[in-house]
Amino acid sequence: MYCMFDLRFTLQYPTMYSDKEQVFNCIQRAHQNTLEVYPQWLVFQTIAALVYPLSASVLGAIWVTSRFSYAWGYYTGDPAKRMNGAYGYIGYFGVIFLSISVALQLLGVF
Repeated sequence: MYCMFDLRFTLQYPTMYSDKEQVFNCIQRAHQNTLEVYPQWLVFQTIAALVYPLSASVLGAIWVTSRFSYAWGYYTGDPAKRMNGAYGYIGYFGVIFLSISVALQLLGVF
């Protein structure tokens, strides 16, 4: 249905970036990167919080604050400064490991 609609009206994809404004592009990229990771993080965070609410909360706070550091670094336009948010992987991988632990508990492994 959409393909027929597209052929009839020749819809164009939206322009996500600017040709002239580098700062806008940096902000847009930081935002897009967060949106790419957020759904998976939210699932792992929810699963981990079911059994380990305090640990999941601490790891979640680490991840969220790291996203601010990452974004502020990215907004400068200097690629090296976006690494300021690299500590967020502690929170991200932490909730993944806790989610795996929850799954193994449900399977009766330990």
